[in-house]
Amino acid sequence: MTASRDEAVVIREARELHRTGVDASCSGRHHDALRLLRRGRSLADSIDPTDPDTRSEWLVTRIRLSSTLSALMAESAGPAAALDGLAEVRRLIEDVTDPLVQAELLGSVEHNRGLLLLTMGLIEEAIAVLDTALGHEERRLAAGEPAPTLVEPVVKTLWSLGTAHTRLGSVSKARLDLTRAVALANEHGLLDRAADANHSLGILDLRVGDVPSALRRYEQSERSYRDQGLDVPALLGMDRSQALMAAGLADEAGTQLDSVLAVLRAEHGITRTLGNVELYRAVAAYMTDDLDLARSMASSARQRMRRWGCDTCVANATLIGLRVDTVVALRSGRVPRSLPARALTFAGDLPVPRLAEQAASARMLAVRLHIRRGDVDAAAEILDLVPRPGKLTPIDHRLLRRLCRAELAVARGDRVTALAEIRAGLTDLDHVRDRMGGLELLSGTALHGRELTELAVHLVLAGGNARRLFTWLERTRAQTYRYEPLTRVDNPELAERIAEVRSLTQSIHQAEHDGHSTAGLRARHAERLREANRLGWHSGRWGKPRPVAGLTDVMAQLGDRALVSFASSEDALVAVVVVDSTVRLARLGSAEVAAESARMLNADLNALAPDHLPEPLVRVMSVSARKQADRLDAQLIQPLAKLIGDRDLVIVPTGALYAVPWGVLPTLRGRPTVVAPSATAWLAANRAERRPTGPTVLVRGPGLPAAVGEIDKLGAHYSTAALMSGDDATVASVLEALDGAEIAHLAAHGVHEPENALFSRLDLSDGPLYAHEITGLAHPPRQVVLAACELALNRIRPGDEPLGFASALLASGSQMVVAPLSRVGDQACAAAMDDYHRSLAAGARPAVALADAIAADPLRRPFVCLGSG
Repeated sequence: MTASRDEAVVIREARELHRTGVDASCSGRHHDALRLLRRGRSLADSIDPTDPDTRSEWLVTRIRLSSTLSALMAESAGPAAALDGLAEVRRLIEDVTDPLVQAELLGSVEHNRGLLLLTMGLIEEAIAVLDTALGHEERRLAAGEPAPTLVEPVVKTLWSLGTAHTRLGSVSKARLDLTRAVALANEHGLLDRAADANHSLGILDLRVGDVPSALRRYEQSERSYRDQGLDVPALLGMDRSQALMAAGLADEAGTQLDSVLAVLRAEHGITRTLGNVELYRAVAAYMTDDLDLARSMASSARQRMRRWGCDTCVANATLIGLRVDTVVALRSGRVPRSLPARALTFAGDLPVPRLAEQAASARMLAVRLHIRRGDVDAAAEILDLVPRPGKLTPIDHRLLRRLCRAELAVARGDRVTALAEIRAGLTDLDHVRDRMGGLELLSGTALHGRELTELAVHLVLAGGNARRLFTWLERTRAQTYRYEPLTRVDNPELAERIAEVRSLTQSIHQAEHDGHSTAGLRARHAERLREANRLGWHSGRWGKPRPVAGLTDVMAQLGDRALVSFASSEDALVAVVVVDSTVRLARLGSAEVAAESARMLNADLNALAPDHLPEPLVRVMSVSARKQADRLDAQLIQPLAKLIGDRDLVIVPTGALYAVPWGVLPTLRGRPTVVAPSATAWLAANRAERRPTGPTVLVRGPGLPAAVGEIDKLGAHYSTAALMSGDDATVASVLEALDGAEIAHLAAHGVHEPENALFSRLDLSDGPLYAHEITGLAHPPRQVVLAACELALNRIRPGDEPLGFASALLASGSQMVVAPLSRVGDQACAAAMDDYHRSLAAGARPAVALADAIAADPLRRPFVCLGSG
């Protein structure tokens, strides 16, 4: 009896070591997990029970320990050794007599085997094995009460199957598996597993291009982990940062990654995970021009990944370092001989074809460096070694090659060829935008064309031809607005094929990174792409691209108005002025001086905004604001006075000039002025299809001061108006009311997301209304007024892509947006809106009504009319 009792203690301790080992593995503590599991198996191996009941319990415990240990050993011993270990475990399971226990163990082993096959890139084999595992687990579940302990293996395998189907590009199957996993987990109180599966649904959303949905799911998962007192997995933070970078939110992605790094370092995180996060942080820093941080993070990631043995990761980290050094050298004009040599050595040492893309990128960096050093022949020879891009070559690689060819042509004095290369590069970018399927990605790709567009403007501006400069400016700026709004794909089969193509593209890049064969995935991608094209896939979410506005069309639409399109090259600021049938070029001095005046004016107006400032402070701030307004007026408007006369204006700003509230400038006081991201966007808004006049909708969000929230007073200006406030102003009800509205006045607190329009939001009674939800309306309101918020504020992405809540509305089909560019006091806002709606209801054009309202108190009413006036 004593021996039996000792054996029971050993089995109990071994079982506990298995449990804590699994917990350590789930928490990312790989080495702790291996140590605990090995101790558990050694403890189990120290006895050999003969009593049938004890032996059965011992055998099951030993099998579980060996199964989990074999799966974890893949990290250190490799997947082949782990599969051999699992094969041995399968043989042990044959001695288990209880059929339900046998089903449980077989389900666990097959699940682990499926995951190993997935890591080896054998996706279809993995799916077959995981299906077998699910069969064992569901058979066991069907035989008993659906307790959480029986449901959890089913949820985990559904989660793994969803991941495998995602990798294979089977989007519907992946979504079905993962959605079922979430539902089962929630039903049986497995909230951590529900959060895991919801995280994977976010990954699926990101792969098919739905960044807002991905971020929403990541947020839900994180909240669920925290509510349960659990640590947020590092991979969730890393995946969220990928989504943010895909959306062009590199600053926010960097902040997210900094949080993940802090946690991993505090926990002495796994080398590979920490290295991956550092590599992503280097990319985010590079995108935000934080070159010192990008260099240090890339260096650290390279060292970690070299120890881990990931050649692709080492190459990617090295390439980021080379990109940083190249940018620094090109900006300074001092290119050491050793730098292009280092890039070429790196390229020559990489294994091809597996890392051919990284090698080509390094050679192109060397090309640019040689051109800057004046060694044109060497640059041409190296560029000849760079292969033509394939169908799945990333857009930044394609554009870098075009940039090299354009810069080489400039170095040879061949301006025509240079412009042809730039034009071809922008066409490549257009093609990618057409396929992207979302404003968030359309905006994010602007970064890739920055240097091409800067070179184009520089070359054309040097020629001094105003008409040619106008054409190139329209070709290069604000491309997001060149798309006809298209809120949904009506053909479900086409929508599915598009999603599969996008997911498979990501799977191919992932397989290349992991060193796996891509032949099967490429064949599947080609077949799905053929199907999508057959079904009519011409574009993404935003419909067909509009043609770039031509001068003849713009002149015809302008009538007696004048259009002023600002541009800059290096520090030179210019304006192209279109009046009647004439086009003139005006040089306006330093772009940086104008930008600084715009920033200072904005700061002064923000300081002036509060309602009850002491009078001495009001006087001081008003003097300062007028000084900056006078400076901007003298630099930007007065030199154009003879060209524009007293005409109404259409202004296309550039860079920091998007933050200028034009009605504050003395020359423009009381003058109807419309701001547009491009002449193409303005022309499209003016030509928008006319529809029957819709209702006027006035919305008041929670927590507003009485003055701003007086929508009853505004409603009195209209014969009929829908007033929504309090519990009636929910996200769903407001969206329903806005669909087809003529005028939508939204008085609500808001949060401006400076890097991407879609994630700016208005606060309503039951939560935030995001811009991307308004862009999904079939008939966006024709005119939107944003009051009591700063949601028109813009931070410009490269390529003059103005982003803000207002910009998302314009890109989605609203013809005009009235909004403040700086903070506005509650009383000033209420007074301005009362004046504006009174004039509007009396029949004034929006631009005229707004100009009159601003003129009454310019410094306190920094509103602009965006789009069409």
